[in-house]
Amino acid sequence: EENSGVGGGEGPANQQRIQIFWSRFVPHHLLRYRVIVEGWGGGGGSGAERGRGMAAAAAASTSLASQLACPQFAGLRRVGLRLEQSSFSSDSLFHHVSTQLRVSSAPGRKACRGVVAMAGSGKFFVGGNWKCNGTKDSISKLISDLNDAKIEPDVDVVVSPPYIYIDQVKNLLTDRIEISAQNCWIGKGGAFTGEISAEQLKDIGCEWVILGHSERRHIIGEDDEFIGKKAAYALSQNIKVIACIGELLEEREAGKTFDVCFLQMKAFADAVPSWENIVIAYEPVWAIGTGKVATPQQAQEVHSAVRDWLKKNVSAEVASNTRIIYGGSVNGGNCEELAKQEDIDGFLVGGASLKGPEFAKIVNSVTAKKVAA
Repeated sequence: EENSGVGGGEGPANQQRIQIFWSRFVPHHLLRYRVIVEGWGGGGGSGAERGRGMAAAAAASTSLASQLACPQFAGLRRVGLRLEQSSFSSDSLFHHVSTQLRVSSAPGRKACRGVVAMAGSGKFFVGGNWKCNGTKDSISKLISDLNDAKIEPDVDVVVSPPYIYIDQVKNLLTDRIEISAQNCWIGKGGAFTGEISAEQLKDIGCEWVILGHSERRHIIGEDDEFIGKKAAYALSQNIKVIACIGELLEEREAGKTFDVCFLQMKAFADAVPSWENIVIAYEPVWAIGTGKVATPQQAQEVHSAVRDWLKKNVSAEVASNTRIIYGGSVNGGNCEELAKQEDIDGFLVGGASLKGPEFAKIVNSVTAKKVAA
């Protein structure tokens, strides 16, 4: 507040007012805060008056683990950190962050390109996982609906039909939408009954594959290492990968969400030679097909933590370039609020992807992220 005493009050012409905005969603090991410094003009004897425009802006992001107590978590429910104004002045703020301050102009933090404002640098991505659903007739109707739909241009759109319908979809669906498989084998084809190889997917023009989905992990019994090797082989055959991660309900309630997701991420990181053609899909298992959905805050919290993991364990470039999408009962009613979160770069959609108009609405939720040019 103007008269709070934080950053000054009445005084010399060059006094500064500091506004501190604590990020609402942060990884458990990181507290972020944004600092905006505004210039003030001298107001004569009557006190400080606001000058024209912003004099400068700075953005600071720093770990306070060794300086301030981190917020505590129950699962992923954060208990807010309380700071007394009297003990947290502008001087103490800069004392805490001075060694790790990163300065930029305010307009430069996000380039206003009229595209999408999100942490990942790629296009918004929406995938439709049709799972074991559909008939020739119902899929023909779905294809017709998708072909007729008006879809925003700033989105990569992929659908994943059952294997036996991939050729039908490929022949009838608009080229605007790419095709994904729902699984593939760990290596070259051969005596592996019931499996499909990456070479076969490539042969029929399939460009993507979903790997590590929770239904493959927990029903079929695929483990992290096996899934990582499948991803590496698919990439070697120029098939792009939607790499799924996510925790069970009991793991979330035990506060192990990050541990589980990071182990799954490590299995991919240990196996793949490059992240250039990988999209990460965070799908909390308790929200898949249940009608339950993670709140925007819960989803953002995990997405931010996964991006931070990539930065620390792979590279800052990969963390910036890799899209992290959300899956778990996404529908036309909740997609816009989820899309507004900075680290949510799109969606992997289940049941709602079987309804053409609703899937198109989810694709077009990219407009919730758009920034003014």
